[in-house]
Amino acid sequence: MNFTLSLSMRQSVGALCIAGLLALDLASTAHAQSAPIVYPAAGQSMEQQGRDESECRNWATQQTGVYPNQAPPAYYGNSSQQGAPVARGAARGAVVGEVVGGDAGKGAAVGATAGVIRKNQARRQEAQINDQAAAQYQADVGRYNQAFAVCMQGRGYAVQ
Repeated sequence: MNFTLSLSMRQSVGALCIAGLLALDLASTAHAQSAPIVYPAAGQSMEQQGRDESECRNWATQQTGVYPNQAPPAYYGNSSQQGAPVARGAARGAVVGEVVGGDAGKGAAVGATAGVIRKNQARRQEAQINDQAAAQYQADVGRYNQAFAVCMQGRGYAVQ
């Protein structure tokens, strides 16, 4: 049994693989930035440390606007229109091909190719937006962790 995939199917499979890898990368980087480790250097009790950590988490959230237990930003891509540029390009090309040269088939092929190019440009732009969102999220979590650490150090804890 021999299976062959069309160019658009191969591109779709490739795009799905890339989107999956980006999602895994975002999830792994979200967990890569761990919370500071706190040690009660001044003999604080576990109860006191729990209260101090809770108060410092609240303070760090107020200072940074970051909620560390909140999920990282979602993928910004608009997957509902994945085939739309290709279909619109093919339709436009068919009309132009019929009007200009009397060959709607060639026009549709040219239009579909233009649609694929537009679709790929849109995917690259979405990937760039996602990379920027992931970097901003990491920076925000870093600011939160720094604020939390400063608060805990101010209360006499050793923080690393």
